[in-house]
Amino acid sequence: MPEIKNMTGQPAEAIQGAMASSVQALDSRFYPQYGNYWDAQIFRDIILRHIGKDSMVLDLGTGSGFLKQMNFRGTAGKVCGLDPGPPVLANPHLDEAKVGYGESIPWPKQTFDVVFACNVLEHLSDPEAVFKEIFRVLKPGGTFLVKTPNRFHYVTLIAQVTPTSFHKFFNRLRGRNEAHTFKTYYRANSKNAIARLAKKCGFELKDLRRIEGRPEYLRISVPSYYFGTAWERIVNRFEFLSAMRVLIVAVLQKPKLSADEE
Repeated sequence: MPEIKNMTGQPAEAIQGAMASSVQALDSRFYPQYGNYWDAQIFRDIILRHIGKDSMVLDLGTGSGFLKQMNFRGTAGKVCGLDPGPPVLANPHLDEAKVGYGESIPWPKQTFDVVFACNVLEHLSDPEAVFKEIFRVLKPGGTFLVKTPNRFHYVTLIAQVTPTSFHKFFNRLRGRNEAHTFKTYYRANSKNAIARLAKKCGFELKDLRRIEGRPEYLRISVPSYYFGTAWERIVNRFEFLSAMRVLIVAVLQKPKLSADEE
């Protein structure tokens, strides 16, 4: 059978290999301090500041546990996980796993010291219901930590007008497992939306950062990589453009004495 070639006459695998090498060279040139899942590492560092050896922790929307950065088993007192899919039951990062939804968290009130959600808010059709449930299961003074895409970044603007099937296709191009691609809503994915939900549900918004880093979604070709790098430099240089950075990390706290416990 003849070898499959592209229009240049070169084997397709050779073209892909050359492109991968070019992208790696750009990684070394522009972002030598970045590794895979650098955003998850940022979030991990923040979570570690809020948990201790006796902390009761809930990983909301934890999935199968493919992100090693979200493994806090042994660091916290007990790590529980909740996810709609059965793969959560085999998540090796958890001491206790349950199948369920954030709108109805199956633990008693005031169970957890920390609840964190990594890339979950964008998938919530009713974020207010989820925030209220998180508030319920947190102990007074407990912390809710969030990492989520910013809806005003170019990636999420495109995602909002394209179907889930396109998201799966694009993630295949990036070498990501399409099984980890889910329907998105982006109803709690801006500074104002999170602040509004926090206030309405009784939280104090202690910190919110918008971060732009290595252009992950544009590491598919040299031209797209250069565009992403230019974008990163510009939005990080000017604070008034921070609303267009890719990542939101937020820290919300339940008051030590909330209204329903006075």
